[in-house]
Amino acid sequence: VQLQASGGGLVQAGGSLRLSCVVSGSIFGIGAINFMGWYRQAPGQQRELVATINSADQTTYAESVQGRFTVSRDNAKLIVLQMNSLKLEDTGVYYCTAANYQGNYWGRGTLVTVSS
Repeated sequence: VQLQASGGGLVQAGGSLRLSCVVSGSIFGIGAINFMGWYRQAPGQQRELVATINSADQTTYAESVQGRFTVSRDNAKLIVLQMNSLKLEDTGVYYCTAANYQGNYWGRGTLVTVSS
């Protein structure tokens, strides 16, 4: 299973960005995915969870993004993070992740920079 994230860029505070993550690989591996999510890592900080979605479309969000970010998926082949009302502290590299019975998989990350 491979993940490829895209959609990062430079945006002014208050703006929006939409991150996408395409999942590819064996149909068995993809079909067994039961958890998908987004993490981010700000400069000098540890990676932190942003949002998750499971196979039942149940979602969780970090308190810092609640009400501003929305995570969604298209089966297990695409996961999207819609980010609105962006703040300076949302700056970081955003990583998509997926998990199945075989393990956890990570994309390479896409950089989001929020400017004032």
